[in-house]
Amino acid sequence: MQVLPYLVAAYVFLTGCYGLATSRNLIHTVGCLAVCQSSTYVLLLAVGYRDGATAPVFSDLPPGSRPVVDPVVQALTLTDIVVGATVTALLLALVLQVAKRHGTLDPDELRELRG
Repeated sequence: MQVLPYLVAAYVFLTGCYGLATSRNLIHTVGCLAVCQSSTYVLLLAVGYRDGATAPVFSDLPPGSRPVVDPVVQALTLTDIVVGATVTALLLALVLQVAKRHGTLDPDELRELRG
């Protein structure tokens, strides 16, 4: 088991978190959140990777002859990608509505939204 994919996932996540903490633009914040979520793709694929394994489609191989990659992790990664794209689209639509109503994308200038 190699450590490099886990380090890459941690680096991408921390880069996105840094962008979230220092952002002064709502669109940039949504982009940084998408970067944070993309680290989960790397992490899931690193968990499901097996060295020397084949695709989980058995066409000409007898069952049990070779190791195969776990298809559940691949399905979870695809689901994560779809959910991430949906959440990003929803957040960008909300940012667009905030920009229309308040005329700014700076979160510090949105005083009307504070409770």
